[in-house]
Amino acid sequence: MVRTSAKGRQNRVRTARLLRDLTQAQLAQVTGVSRQTIVAIEAGDYAPSVYLALSVAAVLGESVEALFAPDGVETSKE
Repeated sequence: MVRTSAKGRQNRVRTARLLRDLTQAQLAQVTGVSRQTIVAIEAGDYAPSVYLALSVAAVLGESVEALFAPDGVETSKE
C-alpha cells in the first residue's frame, strides 16, 4: 500500500482564514476538528478529507479548488 502525503503542497487556508479574522481555534471549532488539524492543514502536513475540505471552504467563503489546487492550476470561482 502506497501512502501519500500532503508534505510540500501549498494551500491558501491560512491566508483565507486571516483575511476573515479567524483564529485556528475558531476555524477548528466551526469545522469540528482540533486546532492541531488546522495547523497541519495550513503547514501542508495533512491532506484533509473531501468532507473536511468542503467544510473549511464553506466557512472561509472559498471553493475547495481555490484553497487546495496546486500552484499553477487555473481555478475559477463561479
